[in-house]
Amino acid sequence: MSSVQIIVGLGNPGEKYEQTRHNAGFWFVDEVARQYGVVFRPEPKFSGLAARVQSNGLDVWLLKPATFMNRSGQAINALAHFYKVPVQDILVVHDELDLAPGVAKLKVGGGHGGHNGLRDTIATMGGDFLRLRLGIGHPGHRDQVVDYVLKAPAKSERELIDEAIYRATKIVPELLRGELPKAMNQLHTAV
Repeated sequence: MSSVQIIVGLGNPGEKYEQTRHNAGFWFVDEVARQYGVVFRPEPKFSGLAARVQSNGLDVWLLKPATFMNRSGQAINALAHFYKVPVQDILVVHDELDLAPGVAKLKVGGGHGGHNGLRDTIATMGGDFLRLRLGIGHPGHRDQVVDYVLKAPAKSERELIDEAIYRATKIVPELLRGELPKAMNQLHTAV
C-alpha cells in the first residue's frame, strides 16, 4: 500500500442525523480535523465538505459526503478522480454493527455487509479501499437495524465510541506514511 491520500467519513448530512450512530465516520474525520487544526469547507464539485491536512510534508484530504449515505460513492469518486488518487489510497471510515462500541479495526477490501454507504462506494469505485470500522454494536435483530443506526447511542456507548475514535486518530501518521502493518498493530493491540 502507498500512503493514504483521502480519508472519508461516512454519515448523513444535517442536524437531524448529527448524533446518530450512522454518523460515526463523520465523528472520526471531525476529530482528525480538530487535532490538525483544519476546518471543513463546502466543496460543491466534490458533493461534500472537505479539509486538507498537511503533516510532516504529507497531504491528506478529509471528506464528509453531503450526498446521504446511499450515494457516498459519488462524492468519494469526484474527489479521487479530480486528484487522481487510486482507490487503494483511500480510507473509508464507517460505523460497524458487528463490533462492540469501543472497538476500532482496520481492514483492506471486503464486502458491504449491508452498509449502504459501503454498498454505493463499492459499486462506484470497487472494493479495494482501506476501511476503518468503528464499532457501534448490534440491536440484536436485523429488523431493528435501520432504527438503531439512525438513533443516538446511549451516553456510555458514545463515550466508548469516542475513545475508539481518539485511539484510531493516533494511527493517522502511519497511514499517511503507508505503514499499514504498523498502523494495524498499533490500533488492534491498543487497550
